[in-house]
Order: sequence, then structure tokens, then C-alpha cells
Amino acid sequence: MKKHRKIGLALGGGGARGFAHIGVMKVLEKEKITPDIIVGTSIGSIVGGAFASGMKIKEVEKKAETFLESDLYQSSELKAMGDAESGAEQRLSRRIQSYFMTKIRLAQALYRPSILQIDEMQEFVNFFIPDIQIEETIIPFRAVATDLRNGECVVLKKGSLRRSILASSAVPGALPPVDINGRQLSDGGIICNVPVQHLFEEGAQEVIAIAVDRDIALCSELQTAVDIYVRAGEIQGFHLEKYSLENADIVIRPQIGAIHWTDFSRSKELISLGEAAAMKNLSEIQRLAKRIYKRDLMDGLKRSAKKLFGVTPSRSG
Repeated sequence: MKKHRKIGLALGGGGARGFAHIGVMKVLEKEKITPDIIVGTSIGSIVGGAFASGMKIKEVEKKAETFLESDLYQSSELKAMGDAESGAEQRLSRRIQSYFMTKIRLAQALYRPSILQIDEMQEFVNFFIPDIQIEETIIPFRAVATDLRNGECVVLKKGSLRRSILASSAVPGALPPVDINGRQLSDGGIICNVPVQHLFEEGAQEVIAIAVDRDIALCSELQTAVDIYVRAGEIQGFHLEKYSLENADIVIRPQIGAIHWTDFSRSKELISLGEAAAMKNLSEIQRLAKRIYKRDLMDGLKRSAKKLFGVTPSRSG
């Protein structure tokens, strides 16, 4: 039997752009809106999983700050990719080096399943996520992944929290698929970038969705076959996501602009953008809080009346 839960929170994928989730959730926490269930895709599963495991959102923010200052991140291939994409290196010698490293990564991708090693992403996940089972989270949590063999969307609700999130975050091409129970699982964003529908399937009555993909209207110059291929994927994903978001009660979309998914160096800016987007939707959020409060009050009155008199008060009374 499906359990009814009041508020569901859907956290979308988007790589580094997912730090904007933290900003949105800071506002929700301030408004005393706590989700009864969280479903996340990719970076949304990392932020959502950390929060669901019992961390306060301030702790998640501090974790992000500490990670970006750590030797683990500073020496990582992920940072090197982010620097190249963001144009962080200003000197000519560094720009030339970044250019050739990009070409080398693309060449490597022809002979192995991913550009990045899975170990780096595993360390990233381990830094944020405790070594527990999904069933042990404080807030019920689900991670969304894609089965590369049969093309199905997979909602992970049992087993290792870390491994489930790793599978949900395995961006195709950038990271190899993750084997869970014989299934080759990759990023949930292939099919479902903002997992709204899965919250309703889990019994959520009200859904807040946070989409952190970059502005589809922004397009850099298309010079190569890879540029065109990536752009086609962005357009396809945008329209799939638009369809998914139609059923959400509140959709919060931070104005990410053209920030690249590997550009973790802009984490503070992204968190601020998330806060700004939530504040823009504050009246809707507050109306949702009042609606839930009234519903809880009515449910409490019904329970009290049934307990005392064996009757249920009518809505018109």
C-alpha cells in the first residue's frame, strides 16, 4: 500500500550547477518546510542524499566549501576539466595546455568507457554521504538512474546509499556505468533529469521541483561534431524536462546562465543563485506552507473527533 507523504522534493541533475540546490533548500528550511520524501537525480541525489541522511543544510554548504579547498579536489581531473571549461587559466601557456588536454581527453574516450576514473567520483560521493543503507536515511530518499542495457529508468530505494548515488551521478561518457545487481546504471538525467513523477508514485501530495540545468537559450559557437552532438542532447533534455515539470506544484529554476557542469569553482555564486530563485518564489512557498498547515489542522480535528465521539466533522460544519 502506497504511503501518503505531504511534501516531496525533486532535485534535478546538472553537475556543479546542483550547488544551487543548497541555496533553495536554505530558504525552504528558513520557512520551516521539511520534505517528507526526497528524490534526486545526479548532483541532486548527492545534495538530497546528504540532507536526507540527517545533515542540516548549513552543514551541506560547509561540506561543499571544505571539499573545494581540499587536496582531493584541487588535484583532481574534475577540477582540471572545470578550469578548462570556465577559462580560469588566463596565461597563454595555460590556455594552450588546456586546449591540448581537451583533445587528449576526447581521444581517450574512443578507447575506454569514460574520460574520468570512477574512483575520483567515488571519493567525491564519500566526502558528502555517510556509509549507510538508503533505508536508514532520516528522511525517505530515492536516487534515480538509467539502465543502459534495457533503457529503463531505475528508482533506487534499497542498498548502499553511496553506491546508489554514484550510479545516479555517472554522467555518460564522463564516468563509466556502475554495476548494481547485474544492471549497468548511469546518470538518471538521461531519462529523468528532475524526478517529479517518481515523487507522486511514492505518495507525495505536494511536489517542489528544483531544475538546475543551464539556460537553453544560451548557445556557444557550434564548430565541431562534438559541439553539435552536445547541443542536440541539451535541446532533447530540455523538452523532456519541461514535460516532467508540468505536474509539479512549485518549480524553482535558478538563473544559472552558461555555467558549465564541471565548473565547481563558482559554488558560492551558485548557492546564492539558488537562494535568489527561492526568494522569487517565496509567496508560492509560503502559500504551500499554509495549505499544509491547514490540512494538518483539519486532520488533527478529525482524529480528535473520531477518538472522542466516533464521528468525523464535516467540511461544511
